[in-house]
Amino acid sequence: MFSALARVFKTPDLRRKIWFTIGIITIYRIGAFIPAPGVDYGAVQQCLELGSTEGGLYSFVNMFSGGALLQVSVFALGIMPYITAAIIVQLLRVVIPRFETLQREGPQGQAKLTQYTRYLTIGLATLNATTLVATARTGALLGCDIPIIPNDSLWVIVLMIVVLTSGVALIMWLGEQITERGVGNGMSILIFVSIAAGFPGAMGQIWTVQGWRTFALVMLIGLVIITAVVFVEQSQRRVPVQYAKRQVGRRTVGGTSTYIPIKVNMAGVIPVIFSSSVLMLPSVYIQFNQPAPGEEPGWFAELIQTYFGTQSHPVYMVIFFLLTIGFTYFYVTITFNPNEVAENMRKYGGFIPGIRAGRPTESYLAYVISRITFPGSLYLGFIALIPLIAFVLIRADQNFPFGGTSILIMVGVGLTTVKQINAQMEQRNYEGLLR
Repeated sequence: MFSALARVFKTPDLRRKIWFTIGIITIYRIGAFIPAPGVDYGAVQQCLELGSTEGGLYSFVNMFSGGALLQVSVFALGIMPYITAAIIVQLLRVVIPRFETLQREGPQGQAKLTQYTRYLTIGLATLNATTLVATARTGALLGCDIPIIPNDSLWVIVLMIVVLTSGVALIMWLGEQITERGVGNGMSILIFVSIAAGFPGAMGQIWTVQGWRTFALVMLIGLVIITAVVFVEQSQRRVPVQYAKRQVGRRTVGGTSTYIPIKVNMAGVIPVIFSSSVLMLPSVYIQFNQPAPGEEPGWFAELIQTYFGTQSHPVYMVIFFLLTIGFTYFYVTITFNPNEVAENMRKYGGFIPGIRAGRPTESYLAYVISRITFPGSLYLGFIALIPLIAFVLIRADQNFPFGGTSILIMVGVGLTTVKQINAQMEQRNYEGLLR
C-alpha cells in the first residue's frame, strides 16, 4: 500500500491534483465551523452539550453537512440542496421532453442540464435557509430554550438567509473546481468528507458509552459490511452484444463482441435517500404539532408518535424496508430505458445472441433488469436497516456509522476515486495504483 502511495506522489501531475483536492477539502471543513452572522456560537455549543439533537429531525441532513447544520455555520446547508436539485432534474427527464432531448444531445445538452441544476440549487438553498433560520430562531432546531440568535431583527434574518444561500453556492463552486482540476467527482468527494467527518465522533461515543467490547464488535461488523458492500457494488450482469460487420465506404466496421454491464445495485444510494426523506415527514408533523401544556395529544398525533417517533419500532423498520424496495424499482425504471438501449443497438447493427433485434431485445432487457433489481433492492433495504438494527441489538449510537446511506456513499465514492487515480497512473506508467 505504501509503495502504491509513493508511486502516486511521484507523478507530478497527479500529485498536483491531489494536493489541490486536499486544499479544497480543507477550505470546506473550515467553513463548517465558521458561525453564520447573528448566531451566538457559545449558546449553540451549550445546546449541543445538552444532547437534545440526537436522532432528531435534522440528523439526516446534518450528516450530509458534516455536522455544520447543527453548528449553524456558513456551510450549514451543506451539499444537500445540490443533491436534491440533481435528483429533481433527473426525474423531470421523464416528465419534460425538453430535458430528455438535452440528455441525448451529448456534452452541450449536459451543460445545459447542469446550468438548470445550479439555478434549482440556489432556489432550494434559499427555501432551506429560510426554514433553518426560522427553526433556529424559535429554538426548534436544537431543541433548546437558550436563544442562539439574540438579535432577530429583520436585517439580521435576511443577512443570515443570504449568507447561508451563498454558502451553498460556494460549496457548489468548490465541488466543480475539484472535478475540473482535482481528482474524482467534486460533489461526491465533498459528500464523502462530510460523512467521514462524523465517524471519529460516532466511534468515540460508542467507546465511551458502551465500552471497548461493543467498540470492537462494531468495528468487526463494519469490516464485514464494507466487504459485502464492495462485493455487491462491483457485481454486475454482463449481457453479451454482438455487432455485425458493415461496409462503410471502403472500410469494414463491426464484427466485434462487447457486453452491456447491468449492476446489481443500479439505483445507488438514491432509494435510501428517498425513503429517509419520506419517513422524515412524520417527524416534521410531530415537531410542529406539539400539544399545549396541559393538553392531551390527539389520537392521530399519538399514533404517529408511537410508530414513527423512534426509528427502533418494528413498524417503522418494515415500512422503511418496503419503501426502499419500491423506490429502487421506481428509480431503475426511470433511469434505464430498455426501449432506448434496444433501439441504439439496432441502429448500429448490434444484437444479443439468440435474441432478435427490436421488440424481443427490449423485452429481454426489461426481464433482466426486473430480475436483477430484486436482489439489489433487498440489499439496499438491508443496508438501510443496519443502523436501526444495531441500535436495537447492541444499543450502539443511533447514528450507527457502518450502515445506511453513509457506508454506501463512502464505499461508492472511494471505489470510483481509486479507479480514476488508477486510470491516470496507467496513462503515465505501466503499473497503476492497483496491481
